Amino acid sequence: MPRKAFPLEGGKIHLAVEGSTGGTTLGLHMAADTIEQGGRVLWASPEMPDGVRFGQLFEHLSLADSSRFHAMNLVGSLTQAVAVLLETSTSLPSVQLVVLDDWCAESGRIPAARIKDAGALADALTPNITLLLISKSGIDAGNGGASMSVRGRKGMVECGFQVWTLERPADGPMRRVTIGDEAQECRIEDSGYVEN
Repeated sequence: MPRKAFPLEGGKIHLAVEGSTGGTTLGLHMAADTIEQGGRVLWASPEMPDGVRFGQLFEHLSLADSSRFHAMNLVGSLTQAVAVLLETSTSLPSVQLVVLDDWCAESGRIPAARIKDAGALADALTPNITLLLISKSGIDAGNGGASMSVRGRKGMVECGFQVWTLERPADGPMRRVTIGDEAQECRIEDSGYVEN
């Protein structure tokens, strides 16, 4: 099956992920695609991606290509991390994707200051760089807890972010990625996301 392609060109994306459905995998999948197309990726997260999973998703790339993936620990102040990411995005050539994985707490309201910092980073990046923020979704209590809600949706939209969601519609490898109002069904495998 062919790898699923996701639209990334110069976008600002907030990906809300239903718990443990493959949000980091989706970010790594997009990173591998960006690198395969000649770009460079900056990745910031409180924890580095799992080495085995990273190897599976980057297996089709050469070692030289994989060296265009630059990871840093995202700890403490997001404002400080934003400054480092901005400096790095301008000092390294061909940066096309910046990913902040788990950039906010796993539950509760996303603080307005955190959203403001993310918006400031998005605005300061050059237009050819896509910023992808990955966070856990909330539970829509008004729906009996049966569906996910996007935490910080209003603030993210006000900052110009597209809101994407990632859900597992049923047990197994099937996933639903919703971009705006368009739901796309796909399957998660060792190599990443594939067309359904």
